[in-house]
Amino acid sequence: MRIVNEVIGKELALFEKKFAESVKGSNPLLDRIMRFIIKRKGKQMRPMFVFLSAHIASGINDATYRAASLIELLHTATLVHDDVVDNANLRRNFFSINALWKNKIAVLVGDYLLSKGLLLSIENGDYNILQITSRAVKEMSEGELLQMEKARKLDIKEDIYFEIIRAKTASLLSAACSAGAYSATSDPEIAEYFRLFGEKVGIAFQIKDDLFDYGEANIGKPTGIDIKEKKMTLPLIYTLNNSDKETRRKIIYIVKNQNTDRQKVNEVIDIVKRSGGIEYATQKMKAYQAEAIELLHKYPDTPARQAMEELVNYVINRAY
Repeated sequence: MRIVNEVIGKELALFEKKFAESVKGSNPLLDRIMRFIIKRKGKQMRPMFVFLSAHIASGINDATYRAASLIELLHTATLVHDDVVDNANLRRNFFSINALWKNKIAVLVGDYLLSKGLLLSIENGDYNILQITSRAVKEMSEGELLQMEKARKLDIKEDIYFEIIRAKTASLLSAACSAGAYSATSDPEIAEYFRLFGEKVGIAFQIKDDLFDYGEANIGKPTGIDIKEKKMTLPLIYTLNNSDKETRRKIIYIVKNQNTDRQKVNEVIDIVKRSGGIEYATQKMKAYQAEAIELLHKYPDTPARQAMEELVNYVINRAY
C-alpha cells in the first residue's frame, strides 16, 4: 500500500511506539504476554482507518493517536476473548493466548486490554470517542449472540445476515473511521458520515471473508470452515434461497449433521458454486465498496483521500 505508507507511514511508526507503551504490564507475567501480543499483532488495518479518517476530515492530532490505540486495544481484546469462546489454538499461524496460558489467563488478559482502553480515554477526557467505541463493542456482542441463535435453526434470511455482519464485523471498522474523524473535528455530523463510510467498508470486508471459505483464493487454509461451524454466509444463504426443495434439504442436512465430513462439505461448496452464490456475493461486495468510495468523494481529491481509496481496495482485493 504505497500511498498509505507515504501519507501516514510516520504516524503509524509513532503509533506503534505509543501502543506498546499503552499495554505495558504491571507484573512479569502480564508484561510477557503483552510483549507476545505486540510481536504478533496483525496489519494495523483499523488504526490506518483512524488516521486516514482524521487526515481527510481535518488533520491528525494527539487525540487521533489515542483513538487509534483505543480501537486497537478493543480489537485485540475481542480477538483474545474470541479465541477462548471458539477454543482456537492458533491466531495468525501462531499459538493463541489461551493455547499458551490457558483460558482463565486469556479472559483476564482480554479484560486488562479493555480496561486499558477505557482508562486511556477517561484520563484524557475523550468521552465522545469512548462512547463511539463502546457502542461498537455492544453491537459486536449482540451480533455474535444473534449469529449463535440463528445458527441453531439455519434459518437466516439475507436481511438478518446483513444485520449480523453490520453489528459483528462492520461496527468496529465504522467506529475506527468515526473516532478518527471526531478526533480531528469534534463534529458529531462528520463523525457520523465517516461511521457510515466505515460500515459499508466493513460489510464488504466480511463478504470477502465469506468468499475465502469457498476457495476463491489460495490463502493457505482449508475451505469449508464456516460450513463446519454452521455459519450462514452470503453465498450459502443465496444458494438456499434459490434452490429446489430437495437441494435445500440436502444442504441443510449436511450442514447440521455431516459438517465434519470433508467430502460432504465439498459437496455443499460445489452446489454453492454452481448456483451462482459466489457471483452474487461478489456483486454485493462490490456494491458496498462502490457506495463507500462514493461517500469518500464528498471530500477533495487529496493524497489522504487517495490513500483511503487504496486501503478500501486493499480490504476488498486482499488475498487473505
